[in-house]
Amino acid sequence: MSNETLLNQLRIDRSEKPRRPPRRARRPWLLIALAAVVAVAVIAAAAWWLIAQPDRAPVRAAQAVAVSTAGAPQGAPLLDASGYVVAQRQATVSAKIPGKVLAVYIQEGQRVEANQVLARLDDSNARASADQAAAQVGQAQANVRLAEAALADAEIKYERYRGLLGQGAVAAQSIDDAKTTVDNARASLGVQRSQVAVARAGLEIAHRNLSDTVVRAPFAGVVTATSAQPGEIVAPVAGGGFTRTGICTIVDMDSLEVEVDVAESFINRVSQGMPAVVRLNAYPDWAIPAEVIAVIPTADRSKATVTVRVALHAKDPRIVPEMGARVTFLAPPSAGSNGAVASGGVTVPDDAVKTEDDGQVVVFVIDGGRVERRAVKLGPHEGANQVVIAGLRAGDTVAISDKTLADGDKVRVVKGEGE
Repeated sequence: MSNETLLNQLRIDRSEKPRRPPRRARRPWLLIALAAVVAVAVIAAAAWWLIAQPDRAPVRAAQAVAVSTAGAPQGAPLLDASGYVVAQRQATVSAKIPGKVLAVYIQEGQRVEANQVLARLDDSNARASADQAAAQVGQAQANVRLAEAALADAEIKYERYRGLLGQGAVAAQSIDDAKTTVDNARASLGVQRSQVAVARAGLEIAHRNLSDTVVRAPFAGVVTATSAQPGEIVAPVAGGGFTRTGICTIVDMDSLEVEVDVAESFINRVSQGMPAVVRLNAYPDWAIPAEVIAVIPTADRSKATVTVRVALHAKDPRIVPEMGARVTFLAPPSAGSNGAVASGGVTVPDDAVKTEDDGQVVVFVIDGGRVERRAVKLGPHEGANQVVIAGLRAGDTVAISDKTLADGDKVRVVKGEGE
């Protein structure tokens, strides 16, 4: 073989195109390149957004947290206390006058209505006094009639003498005497009429004493105790060891409530109107809805307690006075849509509370990238937090900033140290 032939075999053929790798082999590199481009675009957009918003003040955010009774869910138990069922309306019924009991018409446990007859006293003396007073009225009226007749007779004589005086048949002295008789008869008639009024007043007193021998119920209720029996002597005020002062005791069952003693250290958790649940010792599984009526503004120094009155929302014959009861005070309802907070308020960091030049205390609530100025009322401090008792509700987000903010300012939330 010649040298030329060998050279031709070693020569590279430039006319053939080089082979390219399959398209599938090129795809991963394209995806990586595309992801890098997107990442760069996102970073550039974020940087532009930060640079393009110089008017948004950087602030830190904190959430208002409910405290005390407002911090518990609605209906959550806050405090337990023991007490007794009491009646705010009860009376020991007695007669208005002393007397012997003639009859008793009621029994323990009986329900009575207002003005119902409970008992009667011996009315013989009172009836005799009434009869005597009536007779005195009759006598006084008779005396009036006699005085009227005497006055009429005196007037007739006076007129007759006056006629005879013109004829010279009687002396002037006789006319004067007749006039005096008329005046005396008229005065006597006035006195007798006054006696009639006095007698009628005495009759009215006698009738009242007679009526007082009937003992009536002052209000509707249930008889819880009977004190007197027929034949016993009763009186409004005890006059001796064997004299009773009452007929019976009546309790208005609609006025039943519970009184409990709450320790002084926990009384700040109880407020008027807060809900509660009462469980009677006799019926421990029966939860009676209730509500705080009032916190009595005085303390028992010997027990270091304050009395709380609790109203029962259920009326039931099973509830009777002096029953033992246990009261569970519940968290009050949460705030409504008007922004008012429940009793106890919320806590926010001290830095979120600002005092303006005019002394107004405010916080700034973050809402949609802007802040809203809120005037608030402060309560006590709790560590590094401030209690706000009016103006905020649980869940509001407040702004914390070293710069001065104004209502409506645009803000951007940044993380603080340690967040």
